[in-house]
Parts: sequence; structure tokens; C-alpha cells
Amino acid sequence: MDEPDLDLFFAFRAVATAGGFTRAAAEAGLSQSSMSLKVRQLERLLGVRLLERVGRRVGPTAAGAALLVEVERLKAAHEAALAAVAPHRAGHLGRVTIGTGATACLHFLPGPLGSLRRRMPGLEIIVRTGDTSDILADLEANRLDVALVTLPATGRAFVVEELLEDPLVAALPAEESGEAGPIGALELGRHPLILYDSRGATRRIVDDWFARGGVAARPVMELGSVETIRELVAVGLGAAVLPGLAFPPEAMRPTIAVRPLDPPLARRLGLVLRRDKVLDPGLRAMAAELRAAAQGLQAAAASRLRRT
Repeated sequence: MDEPDLDLFFAFRAVATAGGFTRAAAEAGLSQSSMSLKVRQLERLLGVRLLERVGRRVGPTAAGAALLVEVERLKAAHEAALAAVAPHRAGHLGRVTIGTGATACLHFLPGPLGSLRRRMPGLEIIVRTGDTSDILADLEANRLDVALVTLPATGRAFVVEELLEDPLVAALPAEESGEAGPIGALELGRHPLILYDSRGATRRIVDDWFARGGVAARPVMELGSVETIRELVAVGLGAAVLPGLAFPPEAMRPTIAVRPLDPPLARRLGLVLRRDKVLDPGLRAMAAELRAAAQGLQAAAASRLRRT
């Protein structure tokens, strides 16, 4: 026996509770013939008569009355299932998992994540940090919904959108910083260097900058934490090349001098998604907040340049 779908069961319920085909069809926005056809199909599939005319009303047979009890339970379960999904469809619930680097996590993400939480207080947000290569591997494996990483991010499975250009700067112990203004690779290379872990995308950008300046960068220390590098510079253990994002006003220390690089150097932060990713409301809102935050940072940087 073919199994009837819910639509047929609910058509039968509508007629049984309305007491007739005409009223049930009008309430459902269907023609009377369509409603009659649904009930006949259900009776044929079940092999039993479900409705009968009693006077001027249509009511359930004994089999129909027994079925109606179960259909009421089906109807309640169906409505509960739709109610459970509705908040997710509206973006009030759900989960978004984002992968990014430690610097962006500390100095870029708090703003957009706070804004997103205010918009969607029921949305669960999970943040994972790591190197660009590890983050992209997790994204490709669908263990992440979205990535915010240093570009380039290659792969046929990805859609990449550049969000932000983050200038890299030299960080030196204040007492050893020399003259103010831009600093080149030769001058910076005379200091003990504390650089990113060599596996990171930003480290490759820094090494290429030193190489173009005629310097083979040989750091005395390599670390994966921007904040640790910044603290080591602050106590005079060496100089570093770090993202400008790592030096918001509240993070500035009197023992650190920050100088622009000559020639200028920047890393590009990008939003990366799987090409086949379904953008539910929470994920769309996350992407929109990241774009807005990046635009705000770029506008603030342009304003500072105009003032100087």
C-alpha cells in the first residue's frame, strides 16, 4: 500500500471538523472538488470509508473517528515542528562558527560580534583561532561556516571577498627606536627580530618584505601570539613587524615605539565561504557585520590620514 502524505490526512481532518466539504474547502482556499478528491484518495489508500453523510452534515465513520484521534496528534506534532524551525528561519536562533587568526579575534571581531549578538540574541556564535592554512582546511571540510583570514586564500571550493587592508608596522623598544618616521629593512634588520611563527601567512609577507630590502630575516624568536611578541618588544628583547590592528590606542605602551615600514607593507584580510554554503539568516548577518566593521575601520584610517 502506498503511504498517504500529511496533506491527505489534514484534508480529512478539515472536512470532519467542519462538518462538510464546502465549508472545509472554503477555509482551506480550495475548490470543493479538490477537497473531495483528497479525501477519496486517502480512503482508497487506506482501504476504508472515513466519512459519511448524517442528515445535512458530513461526519466520520467508526474508522474515521478512530483515525481522527491520531490525525489530531499528527496535526499538533506538525505545528510543533514548524514552530521549532521558525526562529531559525527568522535568524533568532541557530549557530555560526567562524575561524580566524588571533589578532583579528582580539582586535577586530569583538565589535561585529557584539553588534550581531544585539541583533540576534538567540544566535550561538563559536569562534576558533588558528593559522590561515588550518582555518581554510577546516572551512573546506565544512567544520567552519565562515573564515576571516589573511589572504591569499586559494581553492576552487571557496568564494573570497577582501574586506580590509591592515598595514604592517615596525614595533621597537622605545629607547632603541631611533628617529621617528618610516623604517626600512636594513635599519630594522640590525635589531634582534621577534617574528611570527614561520608557518603563518603573515610571516611569509614579512619575510618577502625583508628579502626585497636585501635582508635575510633571521629572528631570535618565533611565536604564534601577536600579544606575546608585543610584550617582548615592550621589555626590550627585540623588534618586530606586526599588524596595525594590534596597536589600537588602548594597547599602546610608553616602552614601545611604532613606526611605518618603508616601503609600506600590508596584509589583506578576507571573508571566505564555501562556494556551496547555504547562507542562513545568521550567517548572512555575520557576513554583513564583518563588512560593516571593515568599512568602519577603513573610514577611520582615512580620516586619520586627512588630519595628518
